[in-house]
This record gives sequence, structure tokens and C-alpha cells, in this order.
Amino acid sequence: MFDWVCEALPRVWHLVSLDFRGHGFSGHLSAGALYNFTDYLADVEATLDELRLSPVHLIGHSMGGGVALAYAAARPERVKSLTAIESIGSAGGPPSNAVSRMRQFLADLPKPPLKRTYESIEAAAARIQENNSSYSASAALHMARFGTRPVAGGVQFTFDPAQRKRFGFSFDEDQTLAILEAVRCKVQILHGTSGFTFDDALMKARLAKIGSPVPIAIPGGHHVQLDSPLEVAQKIEAFVRANA
Repeated sequence: MFDWVCEALPRVWHLVSLDFRGHGFSGHLSAGALYNFTDYLADVEATLDELRLSPVHLIGHSMGGGVALAYAAARPERVKSLTAIESIGSAGGPPSNAVSRMRQFLADLPKPPLKRTYESIEAAAARIQENNSSYSASAALHMARFGTRPVAGGVQFTFDPAQRKRFGFSFDEDQTLAILEAVRCKVQILHGTSGFTFDDALMKARLAKIGSPVPIAIPGGHHVQLDSPLEVAQKIEAFVRANA
């Protein structure tokens, strides 16, 4: 997801690209175990501890941006700056959503974790484009090439299919605002021109909690770092240098 951005960043920088548990080439949970949003905070903490990195500049896309913001709130002393791409916190919503979320969570439990085999990397790339229309052909092929592994009969994506099951818990909007208010570092918000918008009252309230940064639009969609990696890298480099 960030390969092309990393290629455009200064080569002397120490770049760490983390696959959360159940993603990419990180390990999967054992059968019957479940994923939760706060698990990914533990993954960030363990990575920084293991590599003895602190403080750091965090960069996160979509859910990763929500994780980065939550981690910066919980561990302000470990984060120098934060760039959130197509993200400004977790889902939120009113407290009344808790009941329907638990029902959806329980409904997902018996679903079998199926993995489909694709005859080739190109076929896997076509599936990526089918599910994510904003991906360019080159981006989909890159993701398929590095997001699959060979198996009998073709290739399979490396992510844990249990990731498709919904979380049993999510922060409501008041909790999300409290988390954002606890962020102490400077925050940069990047988004695609055909991706997120920040014009409604809810988004403005969230922006206000992190110092009212002006979201920066870059040509592209939700995966803008694949659409315009050089522009994204330039914004990251300038922001990191300003907050070194």
C-alpha cells in the first residue's frame, strides 16, 4: 500500500511499514479468535518497543489513520507528528448503535472463513479492481503481486478472511471526539479529490479537536497514496521536516 510513497521519501529516513495482525504477511489469529480495533494499538506499541523507536512520525491510511490517532492519544510522548490519509478517527455514531453492532457481530460468528484461489496474479488484480473501482490497473496489479502467495492451483490473498467479520465494539462519536481531543502532536490530513470530504458538521467537529488542520486534497480516490504517491510523499516529507 505504501511502497510507492516510501520510494519517494528520503532514503536516509528509517521507514517501518507495519502489517497489522491478520493483514499482509503478519500472522493470523488461531481458529475461533476474533479481531478488535484496539488490537492494532497493541501492534503499534509492540513494534515501537521491539525496534526501540520513540518518538516517531506516524502515517496511517483509512483504518490505519484511526489507529494512529487513537495511539497518539494514548501515547502522546511517543508520537512527534501524525499524517492521516483518508481518515479522521474511527467510525463513531450514536451510542444506540451499540446494540445493532453486537447483533451484527454475533450474526457474523458462524460464517466460515473462506479463501478463494485465483488462477493468476492478474486474476487476483482483476478481483481487486472489481471490489475497489478507484484502483488503477497498475495499483491493483502491484497489490495483487505483493498481497498474495502461491498455492496449489494459483494464488490466494494473504489476509485472514476472519478480518471480514465485524468488530463487536466501536467507539461512539463522543468517545471518538474525546480521543481526538487527547492528541497532542501536530496532525496533517490528506485526502483524495474523489475520496473523503470534510464539509459536514461532524467532520468539522472532529477537525476542531485536533487543532483544525485544513485537509489537503491530492488527485485520487480513497487510495490516494497509490494514485498520487509522489504528491503524498512530498506532503509527508514537508510535514515531518516541519515537526522534526
